[in-house]
Amino acid sequence: LEFALVILPFMMILMGVFDFAYRGYVSSIVEGTVNRAARLATVGNKTATQIDDFVTNELRHFSPSATITITKKNYYQFSGVGKAEKLTSDSAPIGSWNTGDCYEDLNNNGKWDVVAGRDGLGGSDDVVYYQVDYTFPRVMPTGGLFGWSATQTVSARTIMRNQPYGIQAVPTVKCTSS
Repeated sequence: LEFALVILPFMMILMGVFDFAYRGYVSSIVEGTVNRAARLATVGNKTATQIDDFVTNELRHFSPSATITITKKNYYQFSGVGKAEKLTSDSAPIGSWNTGDCYEDLNNNGKWDVVAGRDGLGGSDDVVYYQVDYTFPRVMPTGGLFGWSATQTVSARTIMRNQPYGIQAVPTVKCTSS
């Protein structure tokens, strides 16, 4: 009788531990894959499609039904990752972009952007931000008992500088008219 009372909670805990352990395992696999992909991307001899195919093929082994989302952005320098385009001249109010200010147009779209990154792997000496989101079904059904989703998402990201195999494209400075 005592065994019957203890076995159900024990099995729930054990299945929860297996679920979390598998998530940790998948997280380390995704992290390693992202690091290898970033290294392949920065040496300059692989295309974006080849890098994406490498990541997809590596991660499909763990769950063929998983969803893989890849984000690639490139920046002129490390200090610009995730930040607005740099102002080169600033008029009142100071510290924010307004008409009449000059800025480095990093993505060459002719307008000031809150996030300065360009899509893709960039060119020589550019900084690459590479992120993979991997959504996969839970291994154990215990998540539903606690109201958790039937899937889990693991994200891994890395930032590296491309090799200086050429001359880095210098961003153009644009000024808006008042």
